[in-house]
Amino acid sequence: MSDYFDVIIVGAGISGISAAYHVQKYCPQKSYAVLEGRAALGGTWDLFRYPGVRSDSDMHTLGFHFKPWTAAESIADGPAILDYLQETVDEFGIAPHLQFNQRVTALDWDSPSARWAVSIETDGVTRTLHCAFLIMGTGYYSYTQPHQPDFPNQSAFNGQIIHPQFWPEALDYDDKRVIVIGSGATAATLVPALAQTAAHVTMLQRSPTFMVPRPRRDRFANTLRRLLPGGLAYAITRWKNIRMQWFEFSVAQKYPQFVAKNIIGEAVKALGPDYDVRTHFTPSYGPWDQRVCLVPEGDLFSAISSGKAEVITNNIACFTEEGIMLEDESVVPADIIVTATGLTMEVMSGVTLTIDGEQLPLRRTIIYKGCMYSGVPNLVGIVGYSNASWTLKADLISRFAARLINYMARKKVDMVVPRADGVLPLGTPLLNLNSGYVERAALRLPKQGDKDPWRIHHNVFKDRQLIGRARFDDGALHFSRAP
Repeated sequence: MSDYFDVIIVGAGISGISAAYHVQKYCPQKSYAVLEGRAALGGTWDLFRYPGVRSDSDMHTLGFHFKPWTAAESIADGPAILDYLQETVDEFGIAPHLQFNQRVTALDWDSPSARWAVSIETDGVTRTLHCAFLIMGTGYYSYTQPHQPDFPNQSAFNGQIIHPQFWPEALDYDDKRVIVIGSGATAATLVPALAQTAAHVTMLQRSPTFMVPRPRRDRFANTLRRLLPGGLAYAITRWKNIRMQWFEFSVAQKYPQFVAKNIIGEAVKALGPDYDVRTHFTPSYGPWDQRVCLVPEGDLFSAISSGKAEVITNNIACFTEEGIMLEDESVVPADIIVTATGLTMEVMSGVTLTIDGEQLPLRRTIIYKGCMYSGVPNLVGIVGYSNASWTLKADLISRFAARLINYMARKKVDMVVPRADGVLPLGTPLLNLNSGYVERAALRLPKQGDKDPWRIHHNVFKDRQLIGRARFDDGALHFSRAP
């Protein structure tokens, strides 16, 4: 096995597969490898195995631009997404480049040789690979340390306590009483799935989240696929859905009260006028201040209407032997408690980053075009959108990386470093949300700057210009040859 590659891609989820496709297609003369710390590809979609796990955006935009999504359901479950990713690596010849169980622990840049040393641990054994260019497709959260609050008296509970990120494969919840703590996308997915066979499911939340019902199938896409060639039908549907996502987000930002009223009205329509929608489904913030949750076919509302599930909005006082005591001293009984309490944000999997022998924490960097870091040579990191499908930006950044690699080859240079000279770092977070997991990580993450190209726009149309077509000789990127 070679210990040198022109390009090393870390992560074999959506981001890493997109990067592999673009490097292979646009830089065919470059050797590359994809390192995956887990035993299988898929990233998020292989990690999360809880009941009902599914996409939270349509597959015509969560899918790659180069690989049409052809299934009838546009809101897909986890296994279907994994099958799609496996088809992609097989179809485009990416599979032979994948190396599994390769956990990257450190990245060390050496300027005299213009090379990265990539330290990898496999089954307790450490080895080192080298490359000229790194693409980090590791996402934005920790796979090993989710956010787990320390609830008072938690050890007193006699049943099982489970975090969705570590769902036991053989968990038996049939005819059991289940509490799901949380109100985000994971809780909204778990509750209706568990309610199918559990005795009763309670979604216990401190505060509500906007829940938007959507059909699982895109009738427009399915009709178009019958009339047109598959690739063309996919491209048209993808473009339509991109425009629709941006339109809905823009209207929500401009007219938050109007959009909130309509979303809450959907809950009233589904649950009936006697249900306390104001308490359980009326957030205190505007739509897209935090991520809006997708509810396919209104399944969460159906589970509540059937009596199989309920929502309680209250604060936890403590755990008890038989369940959870709330601040009003009422007790919610349970056999199983699921703590869907959120993510821990972590850029580049928390690896140790060293530049010429000096450790560089990413919190001391300013992010360039949302994908490179000031003072860090020959490295592109992929972070997707928070207000649209992740893959839209992953594809843009992957193409950017391939263009940059080719530009360096044409100019016969070995190093590219973003320099944030005269740029003022801002406290604006990388994701344009005020969600708890974003705020908790603010001090650990790279900063945005006060002007382009050091801003993150969360706008696919602006990014098509800023990332997709922009020139590299913009004064912020500094190119040089190795000594």
